[in-house]
Amino acid sequence: MDFLTNLLDLLLEASPWLVFGLALGGMIKALIPTQFLNRHLSGNSIGSIAKAAMLGAPLPLCSCGVIPVALGLRQAGASKPATTSFLVSTPETGIDSISITYALLGPFMTIVRPIAALVSALVSGLLVIIFDKEDSNKALNTLESEETEVSCCGGELAESSAACCNTEPEPQASPCCSGTTDSADANNEHTADSCCSATAMKSTSRDTFVAKAWQGIRYAFTSLLDDIVLWLILGMIFAALANTFLPADFLAQWGSGITAMLVIMLAGIPMYICATASTPVAAGLLMAGVSPGVALVLMLTGPATNVSTLGVIQKEMGKRTMWLYLLGVSLTALLAGMVVNAIVDAYNINITAQLQEHGQIFAPLQWAALLLLVLLSTRKWLFPGSRL
Repeated sequence: MDFLTNLLDLLLEASPWLVFGLALGGMIKALIPTQFLNRHLSGNSIGSIAKAAMLGAPLPLCSCGVIPVALGLRQAGASKPATTSFLVSTPETGIDSISITYALLGPFMTIVRPIAALVSALVSGLLVIIFDKEDSNKALNTLESEETEVSCCGGELAESSAACCNTEPEPQASPCCSGTTDSADANNEHTADSCCSATAMKSTSRDTFVAKAWQGIRYAFTSLLDDIVLWLILGMIFAALANTFLPADFLAQWGSGITAMLVIMLAGIPMYICATASTPVAAGLLMAGVSPGVALVLMLTGPATNVSTLGVIQKEMGKRTMWLYLLGVSLTALLAGMVVNAIVDAYNINITAQLQEHGQIFAPLQWAALLLLVLLSTRKWLFPGSRL
């Protein structure tokens, strides 16, 4: 019964974040211009992984919710190193986790935590660049092969059925935005009902935005959810098993050295725990006598590494990228923990905090999100004739 209770609690905690992450991931794929991602996140360079790390750092997404967002970036043109960097920085830190870190752990850990998260993201991305380099044009070529024809209005990509200047199935699209027509009658027709007039263009832009946003959300809650649901379920089961059978004082008994860091890292890798939820756990460990470095290792490895994330990375980017991701997070966590302990000892920093209850999402919203995910995940069996 304890296992089932813990499993249900984890599902309820994760479901709202997963729904938010799926929606955001689908909209990122649908709305962010491909050119922007290709320019900033498609390259195998330090700049691309740094931009991805900075893009993910402030987002309030847990290790569960970041998966669909990262896949949306990847499928929209981001490179393996940039996607890896985003997958590390996003769950390890965020606006919400930084605020609760200040409340529970004090200003020193509030500064250290996001810095360590960004370094962890950069190191992981660099490892992928060095040992798993891919053709930076591969994602772009894949996207271009899947894109539909280009609309004549401003060069924006659109569905062929919705291309505003090609309402008739003609062999060649007419340059309606050029302002040149073959006759006065044709010009009058364009003036009357062409989408290239100011009013029509505004209306079409609004319609296109809404249509693209809805298409992205629909994609996220169908195809994208189908791709990750198995690993999410396995991850939740592993996390519930760890929470049920791992003694509460198991981590604190190992003290403050490298042995304690290794133990807590190995315990944190398969565990599902978001950055915000890991903060009161870290505060409890500090109160139990572990060092700040050990607590930091938990806050870096717990949110960034779990069975769900590692499984999805292996499926979408390959086994080598998955191992490099895990190596980058683990090594950086251990080094950051040792550096933090050295700084605390050298400057006699006294870290004291009170463990406080952190706010939880409204319970009915959790149940609604979980029910929605269950229905969508089982829609093929519950509604075999549905078009979803």
